[in-house]
Amino acid sequence: MGSQITVVGVGADGWDDLPPRLRRLVENTDVLVGGDRHLRLVPEEVRAVRECWPSPLRAGLSDLLERYDGARVVVLASGDPHVSGVATTLVDLLGADRVQVEPGTSSVALARARLGWSAESVDVLTVVGRDPDAVHRYLTPGRRLLVLSSDETTPGRVAARLVAAGFGASALTVLGDLGSAAESRMERTAAGFGAPEISRLNLVCVEVRADGPATPVHATVPGLPDDAFEHDGQITKRDLRACALARLAPAPGELLWDVGAGAGSVGIEWMRSDPRCRAVAVEAHPGRAASIRRNAARLGVPALEVRDGRAPEQLAGLPRPEAVFVGGGAAAPGVLEACWSALPPGGRLVVHAVTLETEAVVRDWWTRVGGELTRLSVERAEPIGSFTGWAPARPVVQWAVTRTDPGTAPGNAPEPVPGTQEDDR
Repeated sequence: MGSQITVVGVGADGWDDLPPRLRRLVENTDVLVGGDRHLRLVPEEVRAVRECWPSPLRAGLSDLLERYDGARVVVLASGDPHVSGVATTLVDLLGADRVQVEPGTSSVALARARLGWSAESVDVLTVVGRDPDAVHRYLTPGRRLLVLSSDETTPGRVAARLVAAGFGASALTVLGDLGSAAESRMERTAAGFGAPEISRLNLVCVEVRADGPATPVHATVPGLPDDAFEHDGQITKRDLRACALARLAPAPGELLWDVGAGAGSVGIEWMRSDPRCRAVAVEAHPGRAASIRRNAARLGVPALEVRDGRAPEQLAGLPRPEAVFVGGGAAAPGVLEACWSALPPGGRLVVHAVTLETEAVVRDWWTRVGGELTRLSVERAEPIGSFTGWAPARPVVQWAVTRTDPGTAPGNAPEPVPGTQEDDR
C-alpha cells in the first residue's frame, strides 16, 4: 500500500506561521521534503532527514518516496499545495488516499484580499514552468487575472505580451513576498511597466484594458474570424469551424486529435473553450505546422502539441482522444480506420469532405457506422459591379458521428481512395 504522505502548506512567515499541531507533525516526522527555502525555515533541532526537490521532479519524487517507503514523510510547500502546487503531482502519482494535505493560505487568496477582488470575479492561471503566451487566451476587456509567476522575470514578460496584443492600457499590480514582513506592492500599466526590481516570489494581478476600439478581441466561443489565424488558405473557415466544434462538443480535460490541421484553427479553438482542454494537431506541410505553432502561441494555447508528418503514421502512440476532427486527407489509406479505432465509447468524430473522392469515402463510412451527414454551403454578399450579390463558397460535406459501442466498427472498412491527400476544409 505504501506509507502516508502529509503535505504541509507553509506561509511566507515560515515556522512561526504554522499552528502548533502542524509544528508537532513536522517535529515528529522521519523525512522532510521540500525546496531549500522551505527546509531552511525549519529549526535545526528538528532531526528529520532533509531532502530537496529532485530533478526532474515527477520521476525523481517516485524514486525518493520509494526509498523512504514505510517512513513518516512530510512534504513542505508554499501556501495551499493544491494551487498549482506539489500536492496535485503527489495525488496523481500516489492516489488521494495516500496524500493528506494541510493547506496554508494561498497566494491567490492573499492577492484577492489585498485588491478586494472576489473569487468569482477573477481567472487564475499559472505560468510556473510554462509559456507566458497562455495569457493571450484571457485578453478580453474587463477581465481580472491572477497570474502565478515563475520568477522575477514573469511580470515583465506578461506586460510585453499585453502590449504586443493591443492591451498596453491594462493595469498591473505586482505583489511580492505575500504574507511576509517584506511584502511589496507595485502598480503600473503594461505599456509603462519598464524594468523595475521585483521579488522572485511574486504574483501578477491584471485588469485587462484594450488600447482602443480597434484592438482585436478574441472570444472563447467557437468561430474566430479567419484573419485571427496565420494561414495560406488551408483553413477550416469560420462558419464551418463553428459547426464542427458544436458537434465535437469540447469538455474540460478532453483530448482532440486535429488531423490534417492546416492552420490549426479547430484544435486551437477546442483548447480556447476551456483551459483544461488538450489537443494534438497533425500536419504534413512543414510551413503550415510552423504556422500552427505561431497561431497557438498568439491565441493563448501554447501547450497545443503539433506532430509534423502525415496521418495515420503520426497518430501512432498518441494518447486516446475523446474527439477527432479530420479536416484534410480523410481519403488517405488508413486515416479514418486509425481515427475510428482510437475513439472510446462516447467519442466524437467529425470529418469534412470537399472532393467527390473524399465524399465517397465518407458516405461509405456513414452507411456502415451511422451518424449525421450534412452538406454545408455558405454564401457571402460581395460587389457585382455597382450592385451586390451572393458569392457561394465551395460546399462541404460534414460527417459527424458518436461512437456508442466499441463493437460498432464496420467489419470491412470502406476501401480508401488510393493516392488522395487533399485538404478537405
